[in-house]
Amino acid sequence: MSELGWGVLAAGTLILFLITGMPVAFALGSVAIVFLLIVDGPSSFNVIAETLFGGLDEFALLSIPMFLLMGAAVAASRAGADLYEALDRWLYRVPGGLLISNIGACGVFAALTGSSPATCAAIGKMGIPELRKRGYPAGLATGAIAAGGTLGILIPPSITMIVYGISTETSIGRLFIAGLLPGMMLTLLFMAWAWLYAYAKGYRFTEENKSFSLKEKLVILPKVIPFLIIIVLVLWALYGGVATPSEAAGVGAFFAIMHYSVI
Repeated sequence: MSELGWGVLAAGTLILFLITGMPVAFALGSVAIVFLLIVDGPSSFNVIAETLFGGLDEFALLSIPMFLLMGAAVAASRAGADLYEALDRWLYRVPGGLLISNIGACGVFAALTGSSPATCAAIGKMGIPELRKRGYPAGLATGAIAAGGTLGILIPPSITMIVYGISTETSIGRLFIAGLLPGMMLTLLFMAWAWLYAYAKGYRFTEENKSFSLKEKLVILPKVIPFLIIIVLVLWALYGGVATPSEAAGVGAFFAIMHYSVI
């Protein structure tokens, strides 16, 4: 069989595996291994081992579990609840203030986790019940969280950017810089849309007799400041050339665990 024929057969087999619902990684791996054995015989096992090791022997990959660990440490603490409460206290009288609070919290949390599912899970479990309790439609409540969650893939440190940078040998720091401004713009646009939509629909869902004094608004800020300092330090280390992504992720995870294990 010609090389083109083997390629078509491998592509057809891969599509068949994917249709069955097999995870993409296992489908790609199994098809590649089977066809290597068919074409080159048992000697291809050496190539498989070298390829697997070469793909994993990348120091930058260490940043992925470190950023996930940093996000998990924050998600397991009251940091997300404090951030959400701080935004709610400052925006509770703004039309759609709770929507804006959710999107803002998603944007800030995305800067720690680098993961869209983690952002949705952390903010959604607090935000959606509050939105539904205030009378917001279910579609609007879930839509705000879903839109805010997409920021996790764009705002640095994005895990997807790390994988892409390693695969294409592109500077991860440059990718992070490229995603910072669009991520901030998208966050502001989401918040502006939430305000305009809520204003047009007349959503002013605030609890009766609910009011926060300036002191109450300020007293919540110290709980959020460490949360923001970690983000600023990690980004400064990355963009300032002080540390590699893996080193910055490790230091960020260390400080997140140390701080949030104390509180």
